[in-house]
Amino acid sequence: MVNEDALLQELTFKAVRSSGAGGQHVNKVSSKVELIFNLTESSVFNEEQRERLISKLQSRLTKEGILMLQCDESRSQHKNKELVIKRFFELIENSLIIPKKRIPTKIPRAVIKKRLKSKRKLSDKKVNRQKPDID
Repeated sequence: MVNEDALLQELTFKAVRSSGAGGQHVNKVSSKVELIFNLTESSVFNEEQRERLISKLQSRLTKEGILMLQCDESRSQHKNKELVIKRFFELIENSLIIPKKRIPTKIPRAVIKKRLKSKRKLSDKKVNRQKPDID
C-alpha cells in the first residue's frame, strides 16, 4: 500500500541519551532513538493520503507538520531504531485505512414480536402485584 523504501529515505534519525536510572555506562551511550518525519513535505503520499494522515495524526504532529517518535525500550541503539521504524510503519498503515460505512439493517419481525411479548409479560406481572380494585 505504501512504498516503504521511499518512506525510509525521508526519515531522519537522531540518537539521544536515554533517561532513567542506569549505571556508569548510561552517561556515555546514546541508545534512545528519535525518528523525525516531515509529513507536509513528503513526496511519497498523494494529496488525499496526506490529508487523511494529517487529520488522523493531528494530536501527534507539531505545528509544522512533523511527526516525532521515540524509542528507548532496549539498551541497543540498533534495536531501538528497528522498533521505532516498525512502530512508524504501523502508525502510517493504520492511519491510511478507510473505515467501511455501516449499512443499517432492518430489525426482523420475530425480534420485534419477542420484545413486545416480554414487555407485555412484565407489565402483566406488575399489574398482578397491585391490590384488587373492589367497587
